[in-house]
Amino acid sequence: MVDETNEVLRKAPLFEALDEEGAAALRASVSEVRLGRGQTLFSEGDEGDRLYVILSGKMKLTRAAVDGRENLLSVLGPGEMFGELSLFDPRPRTASAVAVTDAVLAGLGHDDLRPFLAQQPQVSLQLLKALASRLRRTNDVMSDLVFTDVPGRVAGQLLDLAERFGKEGEDGLHVHHDLTQEELAQLVGASRETVNKALAEFALRGWLRIEAKAVVLLDVERMRRRAR
Repeated sequence: MVDETNEVLRKAPLFEALDEEGAAALRASVSEVRLGRGQTLFSEGDEGDRLYVILSGKMKLTRAAVDGRENLLSVLGPGEMFGELSLFDPRPRTASAVAVTDAVLAGLGHDDLRPFLAQQPQVSLQLLKALASRLRRTNDVMSDLVFTDVPGRVAGQLLDLAERFGKEGEDGLHVHHDLTQEELAQLVGASRETVNKALAEFALRGWLRIEAKAVVLLDVERMRRRAR
């Protein structure tokens, strides 16, 4: 388990710029957090004092509207990092983090990390690179909401999930997203009924097969064209 944990951490943006000695020194400050499905790690508005790397399982980042509706910002899996924004901007959390599945996280306190950043400036560059990548993704999502219809957004989100969680099988690309119908609709930014209609249309065309909290992509190229 230790070897698996180290392998996941090594691929995280925070660690990939370090040599083995530096990575080992940083890992010494890491604490492990275990969550059950549906358990909240932190809530929007909480004070942020640490960042997290997902070792196993999936997490979702959400924001709540005034009327109580939930907006699913992103779904993250092993090797991905979140919570780093408060390291550079120490204000309350801008989103809630909730376990989509049972999850194991590596937590790293800002007080432990800041002195390390002063000695290892390349780590700061990697963190800024990760933030820039997230900003680009946010811009893409905003653009899709304005310029792309719901079926196109569904196709795009499934392809994004496939890129991070998909596994090739004999009958297609298996994407175990572990999301409920409502969560998938929140991720797309549309009603559950509209998203289900798009999925049913794709299935009818033979582009995918719908399974419980998963899809099997049968024609990835057609899905890519529909997402454009």
